[in-house]
Amino acid sequence: MSDRSNLIELAVEQLRSRIRSGEWKVGERIPTEPLLVELLGVGRNTVREAVQSLVHSGLLIRRQGSGTYVKSTSEMSVAIGRQFEDAHYVHILEVRRSLEVEAARLAARNRTDKDIAAIRTANQERHRAFASGDLDGMVSADMALHNAIASASKNPVLASLYESLTEAVSHTIRMNVETILRSHVNDDHDDLVDAIIMGDPFLAMEEMGSYLENYIESRATPRGRDAVAVR
Repeated sequence: MSDRSNLIELAVEQLRSRIRSGEWKVGERIPTEPLLVELLGVGRNTVREAVQSLVHSGLLIRRQGSGTYVKSTSEMSVAIGRQFEDAHYVHILEVRRSLEVEAARLAARNRTDKDIAAIRTANQERHRAFASGDLDGMVSADMALHNAIASASKNPVLASLYESLTEAVSHTIRMNVETILRSHVNDDHDDLVDAIIMGDPFLAMEEMGSYLENYIESRATPRGRDAVAVR
């Protein structure tokens, strides 16, 4: 292996490590190219090739005019997510409901002070993103909040299952956000966040369940189930 190939592989591994450790969370934008050059201690071309490698593997995604974002934390999650590429919107929402209602219950019961701070910050970022009207920013911020709640559940199996559905979940979130932008409705998670912070598992379950049920019912018709695929 040439010295250049070695440098690229090392840069790829450094980037992958920061993603897997949670330093760069799913839905977050990674540092700009000049910052990555400084952070990794390699040249610009090496950074570009390392980032492109992770884009190809599915861990990162480029968004024109916006930057490069974390799409998943592992190649395995990407592979599993691709199995759901043709899944219908309502079916994915139904799976989300089964996972996220329980995640909300466990988060309300098990959240730590650190989790509370992370959930509050994610909710504030979500408010800012939704106020901006930027679709990509709104999707990323919403995803980040749901991931923070799953993490606060302190159930690694549930969190891992949820992570494996990141790609499919982000598609449903994008469709929901597009609906919000078209209809100009208010869509916040304040009551859900408050319930988790207060440590009320039943209210947290109710808030998460009703939120997802609203979107399921809006599409849960025979025509909707046949016509809407998550792609």
